[in-house]
Amino acid sequence: YWSKNIALIIQTLLVWFLVSYLCGIVFVDALNAIKIAGFKLGFWFSQQGSMYVFVILVFWYSKQIEKLDEIYNKTQGDN
Repeated sequence: YWSKNIALIIQTLLVWFLVSYLCGIVFVDALNAIKIAGFKLGFWFSQQGSMYVFVILVFWYSKQIEKLDEIYNKTQGDN
């Protein structure tokens, strides 16, 4: 259970790092060449995108951990 939980945490943190740090800071100049609804994409990632992705990741992690809990609770209950 814990190894799968740690894997989920690592995946979640990796996505959050990619979006918030790499897209919002490192690749901001390259992303600013792309415009969506009149806003530069790099600016959008640094101002709003990382927050949206964070909220989505919270709900995704919650859903994944519920599935993991169901799998391991059924297994432990059967023993």
